[in-house]
Amino acid sequence: MRDIPRRVWLEISKSQLTHNYNAVASRVAPCEVMAVLKANSYGLGVLPIAETLKEAGAMRFGVAEPFEALQLLSLERPVHILSSILPEEIEPMIEAGITIPVTSLESARLIHHTAKKLRKFAIVHFKIDTGMGRLGIILEDAFDTIVQACALPDLICEGIFSHFPMAYDKESPVSRTQIKNFKTLVQQLNTRRIRFKYVHIANSDAINNFPESYQRPFNLVRTGINLHGAFDAHGKRSIEIHPAISLKTRLTAIRHMAAGSAIGYGQSYKLKEPTRVGTISAGYADGLPLSLSNQGHVIIRDKPCPIIGRVSMDYTTVSLAEVADAQIGDDVTCLGSTESNCITIESWAELKNTHPYEIICSIGNRVERRYVQ
Repeated sequence: MRDIPRRVWLEISKSQLTHNYNAVASRVAPCEVMAVLKANSYGLGVLPIAETLKEAGAMRFGVAEPFEALQLLSLERPVHILSSILPEEIEPMIEAGITIPVTSLESARLIHHTAKKLRKFAIVHFKIDTGMGRLGIILEDAFDTIVQACALPDLICEGIFSHFPMAYDKESPVSRTQIKNFKTLVQQLNTRRIRFKYVHIANSDAINNFPESYQRPFNLVRTGINLHGAFDAHGKRSIEIHPAISLKTRLTAIRHMAAGSAIGYGQSYKLKEPTRVGTISAGYADGLPLSLSNQGHVIIRDKPCPIIGRVSMDYTTVSLAEVADAQIGDDVTCLGSTESNCITIESWAELKNTHPYEIICSIGNRVERRYVQ
């Protein structure tokens, strides 16, 4: 059977990924950069993304859980689990050489016990909750917990890290308080001759908003969404990065419809005049937010075409009033740039009242991922 071209595809620019990595690395130098590739690299395809970033210079990768970590072993770079570890996950992670988070004294002892049984050393980073309120050693307990854990002989206590809940807001005092408290903890541990190879707190937002988060004693940063050329909608944009993804589909139908014709589910739009109407082969199952209904647009032949009616699961209807030469089969840019126009991830996030991470992660499974240079 002949291969049939996919109706919806996501173009991922390897050259833009490389550019964005280099822009981040240049900003935070001499800090090392950890590329965060959680959730299948935010749904973009973890192995092609990781291979591109390795070629760009990424020396280590961060993920959320063990299954994601094991996928990256072939790249021969350190892989960090950044969230938590369950008891049954510890042994395979030690066997694989994955860097494991310590989130409590109990978890440190369990990791140590397992490593001793395997006659291996476990590489660990202490995860400190300085204000996120989600995972990690509570700040008030951190000094005593780390002192006791570092005495366990089968642990290689390589690093210490924390995470920001509000680094997108440069005016908030929360992040600066976190940095201050974290640095104080590191200094207190130094008095006990406990020092770490890696000290890290900066995420993508902090790299843009808080330079002190990648200055001494910090020597490692973690970045995910900036690599794809996106920012938090509310944060400062101080790094010159470019969108690395474009969501595209095809123009499936063209019809001339009379004034007063109703469009789509709920008949939420009625034509005010005779209109050339197009239907494109993408809907919310492919990642188009439902909130684009009657207020978003797509780009056809480098011209904006307003979305009319409600976005459906598989199709979306647009006005072709300004694109008289549009033809069935034309490429349609739903997200990304053309010669003169651009639809950004942030603009979709604003319409949906969410953040760019959700937009990228919402692109559907049936959408083909194409990696272009």
